[in-house]
Amino acid sequence: MPLVDMPLEQLYAYEGRSPRPEDLDAYWERALDEMRAVDPQVELTPSSFQVPFADCFDLYFTGVRGARIHAKYVRPKNVSEPHPAIIQFHGYTGNAGDWSDKLTYAALGYSVFAMDCRGQGGSSEDTGSVKGTTHHGHIIRGLNDHPDNLLMRHIFLDTAQLAGIAMNMPEVDADRVGAIGGSQGGALTLACASLEPRIKKLAPVYPFLCDYRRVWEMDLAKDAYGELRTFFRHFDPRHEREDEIFEKLGYIDLQHLANRIQGEVLMTVGLADTICPPSTQFAAYNKITAPKSTDIYPDFGHEHLPEVSDRTIQFMLGL
Repeated sequence: MPLVDMPLEQLYAYEGRSPRPEDLDAYWERALDEMRAVDPQVELTPSSFQVPFADCFDLYFTGVRGARIHAKYVRPKNVSEPHPAIIQFHGYTGNAGDWSDKLTYAALGYSVFAMDCRGQGGSSEDTGSVKGTTHHGHIIRGLNDHPDNLLMRHIFLDTAQLAGIAMNMPEVDADRVGAIGGSQGGALTLACASLEPRIKKLAPVYPFLCDYRRVWEMDLAKDAYGELRTFFRHFDPRHEREDEIFEKLGYIDLQHLANRIQGEVLMTVGLADTICPPSTQFAAYNKITAPKSTDIYPDFGHEHLPEVSDRTIQFMLGL
């Protein structure tokens, strides 16, 4: 098989390269306190898209820093309540996707909540003004400011807040909620389950936002991670702040949050992935202490993976 990273046996032992900030736990408890203090002001509006077996809503809520966050909400009809739910997250720069790709779960009797990340391709707001660059990239937004102002921090909190809103819906069984997504969506699946540990099952596919220093050392700070190189070129061209920058990125590095996950994990990895290198994904996977397993695609990179949707559905049927 092609080898773009470590052999598989080494991947299962890899512990990551990026530093963990000493105050990481306090950082995220402070962040969660900020989230819990927000009145979400949930608003549901029927969508123009409807189907006979489910009701489709545009859902809005207020997240940290006052941003109105949008999600698509599909609720099955004629299903005994409370019933299970799926939280769905999209890839980097994208949006919540078409209504139609939520209908399989709705047909199975699951509610589906699909979030638009703030400042990306959907309808959510990005209200976060920061010191420093706002050019090309959410990983680096706020990197020249206080760590509490990192944009990815706010997006991580949005995932947990949406999960809490879903769990509080009277029609949803709060003990039977899962999370899914690929790439950035896989990263946000990990973030959601880390910050809302009631997530029962999660199925991240080649997750982004893990082990930034490893990405840099592999000379793969391009494509989705290209903004790391942009940041250094503009703001630290001699790399005098390199250790400081990678430590600050540690606050939004999912390998350092993964030990908080309590739900069962099915992670899918393509071993030929040069966008989100396999070792970076395993840096997070190997820190998960909850029940976990992997689906490995030896010949595939950051691309469509055959049967991954089918296998995810089978996994989620256990909710």
